[in-house]
Amino acid sequence: MKIITTIILFFSLNAVISQTSVSGIVTDESNTPIPGANVYLDGTYDGGSTDLNGKFEFNTSETGAQTLIVSFLSFESYMLTKDVKDLSGVTIKLKEDINSLGSVILNAGTFSAGDNSEAAVLTPLDIVTTAGAAGDYIGAFQTLPGTSTVAEDGRLFVRGGDANETNIYIDGLQVFQPFSPSANNLPTRGRFSPFLFKGTNFSTGGYSAEYGNALSSVLLLNTIDEPEEEKTELQFINVGLGGGNTQKWGKNSFSFNAFYLNLKPYQNIVDQRVDWINPYESISGESVYRHQFDNGLLKVYGGFTYSDFELNQKDINVPQGINFYLKNRNLYLNSSYQGDLGNDWSIISGVSFANDNNAIAIDNMDVDSADNSFHLKLKFRKRYSNRFKINYGVEQYLTNYQEAASSPDFETFESDYTSNTTAVFTEANIFLSKKFAFQTGIRGSYNSLIQDYKVSPRVSLAYKISENSQLSLAYGDFYQLPGQSVLKYETELEQEKSSHYIANYLYQKNGRMFRAETYYKTYEDLIKYSTEMPQFDSQFNNNGEGFAAGLDLFWRDNRSINNLEYWVTYSYLNTERDYQNFEGKATPNFAAAHNLSVVGKYFKEEWKSMISATYNFASGRPYDNPNSSGFLAEKTKSFNSLNLSWAYLISPQKILYVSASNVLGADNIFNYQYSNTPDVDGQFARTAIRQPADRFFIVGFFWTISDNKNDNQLDNL
Repeated sequence: MKIITTIILFFSLNAVISQTSVSGIVTDESNTPIPGANVYLDGTYDGGSTDLNGKFEFNTSETGAQTLIVSFLSFESYMLTKDVKDLSGVTIKLKEDINSLGSVILNAGTFSAGDNSEAAVLTPLDIVTTAGAAGDYIGAFQTLPGTSTVAEDGRLFVRGGDANETNIYIDGLQVFQPFSPSANNLPTRGRFSPFLFKGTNFSTGGYSAEYGNALSSVLLLNTIDEPEEEKTELQFINVGLGGGNTQKWGKNSFSFNAFYLNLKPYQNIVDQRVDWINPYESISGESVYRHQFDNGLLKVYGGFTYSDFELNQKDINVPQGINFYLKNRNLYLNSSYQGDLGNDWSIISGVSFANDNNAIAIDNMDVDSADNSFHLKLKFRKRYSNRFKINYGVEQYLTNYQEAASSPDFETFESDYTSNTTAVFTEANIFLSKKFAFQTGIRGSYNSLIQDYKVSPRVSLAYKISENSQLSLAYGDFYQLPGQSVLKYETELEQEKSSHYIANYLYQKNGRMFRAETYYKTYEDLIKYSTEMPQFDSQFNNNGEGFAAGLDLFWRDNRSINNLEYWVTYSYLNTERDYQNFEGKATPNFAAAHNLSVVGKYFKEEWKSMISATYNFASGRPYDNPNSSGFLAEKTKSFNSLNLSWAYLISPQKILYVSASNVLGADNIFNYQYSNTPDVDGQFARTAIRQPADRFFIVGFFWTISDNKNDNQLDNL
């Protein structure tokens, strides 16, 4: 018995003697002690917590090389691998976790950029409840800073750039024909409904090296990753009807919607300034299929549109008017995959295809065109740490365009071109601390059609000056190919260039946001031609130039008044350019010096109603008057429009919706057309270019059928 007791005491004493003490102190980078941090040896139960002075100490029986791990909320985890004998009296400094709340974000020139700012600037709810937007995402974005109100066109004009300088992407892949074609001075609409998108990101300049071939801005649309439930949605509107359905099974889901639009009944009731023969009519549909793999997500998107219309277009030089007919067929396909490759590597890949066909008849001339475009992208992302992440990518663009014009007055004239662009890019996000971060990248592209190679550097940085505010700067060079209307006649040209310089101030706190951003843009190598419009006998060159400078202000508040959300936007723009057929440097007709938007949305619970109002103002735009000296020297009167909408919940899944644009009936004039020859007094007669109608009304009924009896289409209005 004494022998057994002696053996037990021997091994117990040996175990005590073999214990090793692990100790030290944990501080932040300013040497302030961190109490309550977790400290332990990886793969063991040995560990403890730091005391009020940041100190820790515990014993372990482990031997040899061990990994000490220290973690604490809002700091990056720390790992130290040493022989356990050397883990005594260590000093550990934790770095702030730049992915935690309150970190600086890279946002100069855009409303979301970098990993800490994933929230989209406008959600589908924002878009479709903005009065006056009529459910069009482009109409909603025209209430944001940096945009100009060009109501007779309907596309995005950003910071002194024309609408062709803005590109639109779905899930990172370009949409080549994002708007429905229209006639002169008749506004177009975006082809895509906001119903299938989880959000949108809008860049007004200085955007990522991942995107190219756009001088002014990019708009990114991202489809929903996974629908919440199965449901059916029906829409009955005074200008058409539509419906959609979502199904889920296993790791798969499928959503689609379709809409038929016919303006004839509406325009028979509401007077128009347009002499319609066959008013606008279209049928469109969209679908998204999703499959969730173990380490990735596959999405396949498809959209189809067919439309036609015919009108007698008024022209001061043609008393009887000009007969204009247009039929368009558009198909867009998009497939993307995002996945995890392991070891902190991820992949994003995809391909998009667009087929767009137009059949146009202008009096006795027929013009038929076909545009086929591909975009392929492959991007890899490596996360080296929370502080350093880098993207590598390659993409290919291929466009084939064909056009044939025929008339009894001349033989059929055919034009075509094939454009092939290869681009590579790399971009790094580097966070030096929670207060300071920068993003730097470079993009190179080569186009085989014009045999032109360009390199575009991009850089942005941000510094957090207080808990709720920060300053940001951005610079970048941007290139864009000559437009379709030019390349079909001339390919011996260079890419157009723009350089962006941006300074931004951002304040965010408790549901309120204020942004102030100033910018300066230079334009080089802009396309000029010798005729009124590009044509087969035009003389083309890259001698154009220009600049744009301005200030954008944005205030958004959803906390000050219960159930009320509003935002106010003001933009000042000073721009001049010499391009196209300009006589010299001047402010283009689409650019207004001052733009103001006020958007308000109020939910009245007692009335079961959402009430929305939007006011848009733009100062007068330049126009050219041949009766006076100076080119584009006169200005139209200012633009004003007050828009209202009301959504009433008849029941949780049935909604009545009413919307009216320009309710005060402001007589907005966008430009003037002058006669080609003067009268007997030497004066050129003119006619004003106005909106097709003073007001536009929408009345609709929306019905949702789903297992969730409270789910409705309020976010689709």
